[in-house]
Amino acid sequence: MKKISKKEVEHIVHLARLTLDKGELEKVTVQLDTILSYVEKLDELETSDVEPTTHVFSVCNAFRDDVVSKSLPREKALVNAPRQDGESFHVPKII
Repeated sequence: MKKISKKEVEHIVHLARLTLDKGELEKVTVQLDTILSYVEKLDELETSDVEPTTHVFSVCNAFRDDVVSKSLPREKALVNAPRQDGESFHVPKII
C-alpha cells in the first residue's frame, strides 16, 4: 500500500516552490513512499517506557556566569591590523 500519493507529492512540490517534470515527480513519489515506509517501521518499536528527550546525553546548562574583566587595550588590539587609524580597524566597503 502506498504511503503517499502522486497528488500529495504535487502539493508538497507546489508548497516548496519546486518545479519537477513528470519523470522527476514520479521518482520523488517513489522515494518519499520508501522513506515513509521506513519511518512507519518505527511504530513497531515499544517506546511506552522511554521518556521523551531532546538530547541523547543529559545536557545541563553550559553557560558560565558573566564576569566583568578588563578588555584588551585599543593599541594592543590594533597592533596586527593590516589597516587601522589608531582608533579603529579599516575594512573594505562591502556595498
